Amino acid sequence: MASLVQRVVRHAVPAAALVRPAVAATASRTFSTSRPADKSYGGLADQDRIFQNLYGLHDWGLKGALKRGSWYKTKEIVLKGHEWILKEVKESGLRGRGGAGFPSGLKWSFMNKPDDGRPKYLVVNADEGEPGTCKDREIMRHDPHTLIEGCLIAGRAMGARAAYIYIRGEFFLEANNLQVAINEAYDAGLIGKNACGTGYDFDVYMHRGAGAYICGEETSLIESIEGKSGKPRLKPPFPADVGVFGCPTTVANVETVAVAPEICRRGGSWFASFGREKNHGTKLFAISGNVNKPCVVEEEMSIPLRELLEKHCGGVKGGWDNLLGVIPGGASVPVIPQDVCSDVLMDFDALVEVKSGLGTAAVIVMDKSQDIIKCISRLSDFYQHESCGQCTPCREGTGWLAKIMRRFVTGDARPEEIDMMIELSKQIEGHTICALGDAAAWPVQGLVRHYRPEIEQRIADFHAANGEAQEATA
Repeated sequence: MASLVQRVVRHAVPAAALVRPAVAATASRTFSTSRPADKSYGGLADQDRIFQNLYGLHDWGLKGALKRGSWYKTKEIVLKGHEWILKEVKESGLRGRGGAGFPSGLKWSFMNKPDDGRPKYLVVNADEGEPGTCKDREIMRHDPHTLIEGCLIAGRAMGARAAYIYIRGEFFLEANNLQVAINEAYDAGLIGKNACGTGYDFDVYMHRGAGAYICGEETSLIESIEGKSGKPRLKPPFPADVGVFGCPTTVANVETVAVAPEICRRGGSWFASFGREKNHGTKLFAISGNVNKPCVVEEEMSIPLRELLEKHCGGVKGGWDNLLGVIPGGASVPVIPQDVCSDVLMDFDALVEVKSGLGTAAVIVMDKSQDIIKCISRLSDFYQHESCGQCTPCREGTGWLAKIMRRFVTGDARPEEIDMMIELSKQIEGHTICALGDAAAWPVQGLVRHYRPEIEQRIADFHAANGEAQEATA
């Protein structure tokens, strides 16, 4: 795997030179924390958006980042210590933004065990290989200093010595901007030895992957950083005990890490004021497919899906009645039909209730011009291609699913094979080392759950046409 650990160490200038007056910060950004009496969700105010340069309209370098409030009071936050940072993150209710949704404060606290002499590391998962997901790349190319500052604060919370940002190999522009931002932070004394003048030493490295989807799984990612083939490890031991280079490690998503500084600056209670209980905060939604204006937008958690699409994307092409279905959290979560989309909220718990998931919040919209069976078949082909082959249920099962789905596209199948395919998916789900097996099974299960009549009709049409052809030949 072509990968390279990059680090540029510069002569540091006093961090105090970069401290901006409190007046300037409050003048440029005021806090909007009022909530509607009826507790409706959505309509996030611009003052509450953490990523102020999401669309690249302003300078993405250090000067621009300082104007937007990055690196403000970072020294004070670091000096308050790991217990204070963890308290704020726990109070915020932040859950992992990479798909699993595990409480971040709790996960980070696993690293605070008695020192056994081994260094601790933070690994940032910037691989972003999930089809439909394109939120983290916007952070890295347009606001990279939010991630670098987040690495320092998250690393301090864990007692980590360094952060490794594992970035997808195809992200050339993103990797370039991120490395330039890392260099700027070193030059300014914000990271490296005596980071921000706190006496805390913290390095940031960028490691480029080679585009394997499986390396989005945390232990596969660790294997890849170590120069090995990207295949998942058995757990236990968990990365917090034995991670990269055999040392305690926490793997976290780009967005999860990048929001940590703002949580510490404004307080965990501010972040927790958004979204429903256990689904707090703001969230980046990456919306693609059959909408009038595909986009990545930061919104409040628990915003209704329909409002998200109509407010920020100009609605579904052809109107809401033309909607066929939506994959709400990236290719690995089950599709939901139009009647469910009309009322569902975009958060972890609401989507689980409708047998789907928030995942990475990559919203893939399909209108009635799409062949839903062919769309899911294409995802099955993807998972067959990306399986690392280590686990038999995944290695063999993804191939079988893909073959069956290809026949469903044409209708060259038997009705009883629908239930056979569901049984096959159940034999894959939960029987593999990592979640790729689950990711391959869930889209198929969602298809059958909501669109079984379409599959049955496709099969019936094929056999009807095939029977007529046989009669004509005879």
